[in-house]
Amino acid sequence: MGEIVGPAGFFLLVYGIVYLIIRKKERMELLRRGLDPNTFRPIEKTKLNLKYGLILCAIGFGMLIAKILIVAQIMEPQEGYLSMIFIFGGASLLIYYFWEKKLASEKEKLPNDESQSNL
Repeated sequence: MGEIVGPAGFFLLVYGIVYLIIRKKERMELLRRGLDPNTFRPIEKTKLNLKYGLILCAIGFGMLIAKILIVAQIMEPQEGYLSMIFIFGGASLLIYYFWEKKLASEKEKLPNDESQSNL
């Protein structure tokens, strides 16, 4: 295990340094050209937490449904758990996608004054 961790850690260190150097150059070039560097702004934490919360709840619900189907002898354990986790996990991501799309369309409908004050 130790012979893997050392080289992997070194590779990650070099990759992180190169990534930070390239990112700084990109942002400086955007500033020189007069463009907005906020295009690299990360996703808001609340949206990310909602996404992960939805998927974790859906996976838990999928496991519960799979257990019910297995006890009722409708499905085998391997296919039951795997299929229900993927079905409910995918459904939660679809729900999040349509919810986010709805919020984006509502934000576009707002006048410019209100949409900027919410940021």
